[in-house]
Amino acid sequence: EQYVSARFPEEIAQQLREILREVGKTPLIVRSSSLLEDNFGMSFAGKYISIFCPNQGTIKENLRDLTLAIRRTYASVLGPDALMYRRRMGLLDYDERMAILLQEVQGGRHRQYYFPAAAGVAYSYSPIVWNSRLKREEGFMRLVMGLGTRAVDRIANDYPRLVNLSHPQLRPEVMPKDIRYYSQHFVDALDLEQNILTTVPVESILGTDYPPLRWLVSVDDGETIQPPLSLGLSRDPGELILTFDGLLQRGEFVPLLKTILTRLAQQYERPVDIEFAVSLTPGSGKPTLTFHLLQCRPQNQWSADSREVRSAPTDLADEDKILLCTRMVPQGRVSQIEFIVYVDSEAYHQLDTPSDYSEVARWIGQLNKSLEGRSFILIGPGRWGSSDAMQGVPVTYADIFNTHALVEVASNQRGFSSEPSYGTHFFQDLVEAQIYPLAVYPGEPGDHLNWDFIRQSENQMSKFFPEQTKASRCIKVIHIPTERPDHHLEIIMDGQSAVGYLTPSKPTHP
Repeated sequence: EQYVSARFPEEIAQQLREILREVGKTPLIVRSSSLLEDNFGMSFAGKYISIFCPNQGTIKENLRDLTLAIRRTYASVLGPDALMYRRRMGLLDYDERMAILLQEVQGGRHRQYYFPAAAGVAYSYSPIVWNSRLKREEGFMRLVMGLGTRAVDRIANDYPRLVNLSHPQLRPEVMPKDIRYYSQHFVDALDLEQNILTTVPVESILGTDYPPLRWLVSVDDGETIQPPLSLGLSRDPGELILTFDGLLQRGEFVPLLKTILTRLAQQYERPVDIEFAVSLTPGSGKPTLTFHLLQCRPQNQWSADSREVRSAPTDLADEDKILLCTRMVPQGRVSQIEFIVYVDSEAYHQLDTPSDYSEVARWIGQLNKSLEGRSFILIGPGRWGSSDAMQGVPVTYADIFNTHALVEVASNQRGFSSEPSYGTHFFQDLVEAQIYPLAVYPGEPGDHLNWDFIRQSENQMSKFFPEQTKASRCIKVIHIPTERPDHHLEIIMDGQSAVGYLTPSKPTHP
């Protein structure tokens, strides 16, 4: 509030007016560029905010919006996520300095909306694969139509296109109904008439009057998904799906992106992650593609030791198997796990009010603090970190940074299904903090969660917090040595599957 109520010196305000006169009605985005954010060895991706300014008012109105956006961006240095991350990385005493970048928003006008044809986030080293043919070292991308906000943030009920650059046509989904479900249904854009950032349904933008259309969509006829061989004026926008197949299969986009990632990684001498936008200008044949590199940071991965591939035991008894995951598994190992903090899906989805869901996140944050220095993992329903509490527990990085793994459990409560958040800033928070993200689909072949062990275990929650509320009763704290003396939980991840199992603890020596 103090930042927001402050005023800039007149000489600064005058220089900002000159910038606004120079750019005219071109939309702007205010972005942070701090010493820590661009440092090697850590990444503050998503910790500081970026703010769009549609810039369609008078000079006075635009200056008011611009200076407010700059003040809010500066204020995000003091946000709890940033401070907790600095604490974890031993950087609380670091003299953090922030610069502000004013960037013209890349894109073009379509009807009343302003947005790029495509945008996304890409990594030179893929954090996950979903097929043994995919090569991690060739990179990974999350791609959306419109502003790239939907590629980097966790959005309820909406999905970017996940692309491994070694095999860009090999999707995680195969069946047409799954391809439609796991596609992008909304577009983030700037409404130039209302002078606001807005979200609109894909159908309201996809039409034959949008020139790059055939490079972005496929046609769903109810049984199959086909390339848009002919897009007549009578084509129902409801039959169109954002697959980006034309962009990915034809033309220079994928080779260009791989080249950019390779060269940047060579210069950084480590993997990088970038944010980008793509403009497509129609031509007589293929459109002219313009690639806009918006941001580049070092991509923090788990250390080489933690990525060491090790096979799990093959002779495990059923009662010793706690979890099995077979989708988009990283590489690594978590040993000597003492506690499981479990959020019960059924109890969670029976909560009444938004404040109840927020209270669950606060309890998780309290346990995160109480279990500091102890080895524990989190297991619970849906897409953790989502702004929509019905999609998953609405925690932030500050609530979970001490855990060693976060296991998202697919749930059908109230008809909701979940998708892991790979490639989002929240996922990057986990990667940077060496927290392994996993997803388990109990109803699918190959995946497993040991419900008997979870339900029969004693709840240790009251030993940490005696008071009971409806929200706290959703949470179960399982102390593994209490349930199985002289045992702990071990999780082995080989990049294709993850196995969590009970195993005898090694004796400790003074």
